[in-house]
Amino acid sequence: MIPPRFDVTPDQIDQVVAVFYGAVRRHEVLGPVFAHHVSDWPAHEARIAAFWRNAILYERSYDGSPMRAHMKAGDVRADHFPIWLALFDETLRRTLPPDAARAWSALAHRIGQGLRMGVEDIRPTQDGPPVLR
Repeated sequence: MIPPRFDVTPDQIDQVVAVFYGAVRRHEVLGPVFAHHVSDWPAHEARIAAFWRNAILYERSYDGSPMRAHMKAGDVRADHFPIWLALFDETLRRTLPPDAARAWSALAHRIGQGLRMGVEDIRPTQDGPPVLR
């Protein structure tokens, strides 16, 4: 069995996800984007909690592609990710012990950077073809 990336429990993951998406639903920028795509919040939160349990605890309960989901949405922009990460960091600081919050934040920033780059670099712009790096 692979040890977890850092010390956090499945219940803490569920709590972080619930608190975070409560804040997302109220957020003036992120709220409308998510509302456009999420009709079943409990199912969405369960799926995202499974993603994090896989990423942190190495549980094999998540089967999906975050990049594909963000690209398919069509209205997720690169400038949404700093907002998302700031809100997520705030949730982590309010919900978890400091060491776990810092470790999870670092992981979320690495994942967010990859997603942001994918959204930014792969989408065609009005000025021409996609930027390939």
